[in-house]
Amino acid sequence: MTVTVRVPAKVNVQLAVGGVRGDGFHPLANVFLAVGLYDEVTAAPARELRVTCSGPGSQYVPLDRTNLAARAAIALAELHGLAPDVHLHIDKDIPVAGGMAGGSADAAGALLACDVLWGTRTPREQLLAICAGLGSDVPFSYVGGAALGVGRGEQLTPLEVGGEFHWVFAVADGGLSTPAVYGEFDRLTAGTEVPEPAASAALLTALRTGDTAALAAGLSNDLQAAALSLRPSLAETLAQGTRAGALAALVSGSGPTTAFLAKDAEGAHRVAQALLASGTCVAARVAVAPAPGAVVL
Repeated sequence: MTVTVRVPAKVNVQLAVGGVRGDGFHPLANVFLAVGLYDEVTAAPARELRVTCSGPGSQYVPLDRTNLAARAAIALAELHGLAPDVHLHIDKDIPVAGGMAGGSADAAGALLACDVLWGTRTPREQLLAICAGLGSDVPFSYVGGAALGVGRGEQLTPLEVGGEFHWVFAVADGGLSTPAVYGEFDRLTAGTEVPEPAASAALLTALRTGDTAALAAGLSNDLQAAALSLRPSLAETLAQGTRAGALAALVSGSGPTTAFLAKDAEGAHRVAQALLASGTCVAARVAVAPAPGAVVL
């Protein structure tokens, strides 16, 4: 028996970041939107824990116990007093180290796949608690749709979405370290009063009503300046997408993937073609949001 789970990428339509806390984390108001780019995680019986990976960027994915999917399997096994004897195969389609929560998605997928494979029937609340222990984005990767994440981003409130939104994601050459981007944020904001993060009421209304133009006007990412400081070339990618007709452009999460909101499907394909032709990215992916969370196939 094998179990395959499909898990979505995410874009942060708002990422409000507060000043660093005593525990080293930053308080967030993080408006997540799951988008239709997916990894698939397959769990199969094995004599010991093993991780394999295929797809674009798979050469950069660790295959040892530091892999978030492996850590998810270990955490679930410990909860139930089992040995984490499973072969996890990750089929990547979410950009690796791209600020779209690909590793978090794989953890959420592995957790659900192992729970089904092992027949452990873990309550959803316990699965989400394991997710939160693995990383700030993992709970959202599990639930999908749209949600406001506070705390470190792991405390979720589901959000209503009243329509479809068409996105283009420009994949950069190489990754950006999330800790490095937060470190640069701290450097850039040193000596200033960083406000407490709060979700934008106008942006939440735009999501609820499906108003693409209003969503475009409300997109924001407090980490964007830090990502551009570390990777200045991303500014040209953002400019190219805007010139091609995107309603709005921003760095996705901690980057270096850049996200472009288009008016409709036709507009998204035009933006993607222009971005590829500009030579400022290695791939341009079109996707529709919202997307469901972790689903057994």
